[in-house]
Amino acid sequence: MGTLINGKELAEKMQAAFLSETATLKDQGVTPGLVVLLVGEDKASQTYVKNKELAAAKIGINSRVARYPESITEAELLAEIEQFNNDDAFHGILVQLPLPKHINEEKVLLAIKPEKDVDGFHPINLGKLFAGVPDRIPCTPYGIMKMFAAYGIELEGKNALVIGRSNIVGKPMAHLLLGANATVTIAHSKTKNLPVLAKQADILVVAIGRGHFVTKDFVKEGAVVIDVGMNRDANGKLIGDVKFDEVEPIASYITPVPRGVGPMTITMLMAQTIEAAKETMKN
Repeated sequence: MGTLINGKELAEKMQAAFLSETATLKDQGVTPGLVVLLVGEDKASQTYVKNKELAAAKIGINSRVARYPESITEAELLAEIEQFNNDDAFHGILVQLPLPKHINEEKVLLAIKPEKDVDGFHPINLGKLFAGVPDRIPCTPYGIMKMFAAYGIELEGKNALVIGRSNIVGKPMAHLLLGANATVTIAHSKTKNLPVLAKQADILVVAIGRGHFVTKDFVKEGAVVIDVGMNRDANGKLIGDVKFDEVEPIASYITPVPRGVGPMTITMLMAQTIEAAKETMKN
């Protein structure tokens, strides 16, 4: 029977500690500020942004949501980012993805000042992670590393398999695990004999974006299973990439969906906003 890694509980504990950090900063004349740029009416994006607003308000971060119509041009959006780059009230800038098709995502992410990139997606920040000197880290993998630490899960020398190769989760997750001295393999939709490969893993991080993709046939007895998936089944119920009921009895540790990885992603976004605010005091 696997131990449940309760991301919601851990996130609440960490956020309670942030509250005293932001209070201390405010006493020193600095209020951490986060601006989220939201383009269009995507429902999932609206929900994420709402959750970010609530978390920020709870821990004393000054947050603003800048909303733009789907029809905004790339040039107009880049001009908005430049304005926030130069606004000292905001230490973190986040552009909610996905963006409309006519806007180049890469160009937009490049436009954010690396020190204000609290999402960790700027090529400079990804490069630092790749070089083994992480600074701003993509929030989901960062949150997962905090989970490993909080539950005392040993990574050194372990076989870790990351299923998924996105710049948001898969690739940065692999580099963080590598930095913790795990032996890392990245798999994806084109990987052959994936269940056989997965069965060798002590640590399994699943971020493939397919509901209930990983069944008990993928999981070694006693493996640690981290489910990053957020999918809806036919009834509209939120499910992960892992078939929880099948895998949970085999795993030593497992994250549920919801209340697993999700709350930690937002928590690390807040952590990096506070960190960015602290850094402005050193300069």
